[in-house]
Amino acid sequence: MRTVIAAATGPPTILLTTALVVVLCFWLLVLAGFTSIGSFDADVDLRAWGLGGVPVSVAVSALTAVAWFLSVGGVLLLAECAPPCPAAGLLRMLLPFAILPAAWRLTCPLVRRLHRLFPDEPGPAERGEARGHAA
Repeated sequence: MRTVIAAATGPPTILLTTALVVVLCFWLLVLAGFTSIGSFDADVDLRAWGLGGVPVSVAVSALTAVAWFLSVGGVLLLAECAPPCPAAGLLRMLLPFAILPAAWRLTCPLVRRLHRLFPDEPGPAERGEARGHAA
């Protein structure tokens, strides 16, 4: 357990840990009724990124959580498998940034599955219609 906490709070994974704490605080505010799930929907459209079909807060929360889990898992894997050397230290510093594309690729199908829970949100299939290209 100590190793997991060290991986989550050590550099540079602390950046994703901080983002995850912000996401958790947002969801606590939603549960308390101070804000709504669709608070950011007017500001950002994530359909171009393949994350449409759910509220922006849900998509960004899922992306943050997936990125955090991959980053912590990668740091733990490096700690176990790689000998302590400068190359392993460099890999550890670059890992959270390298996993962001992987986290995005894993989050896209997750968001598509979550679309069923949010039928009012335009999904990825309605992308052309939302841009004014309806036939």
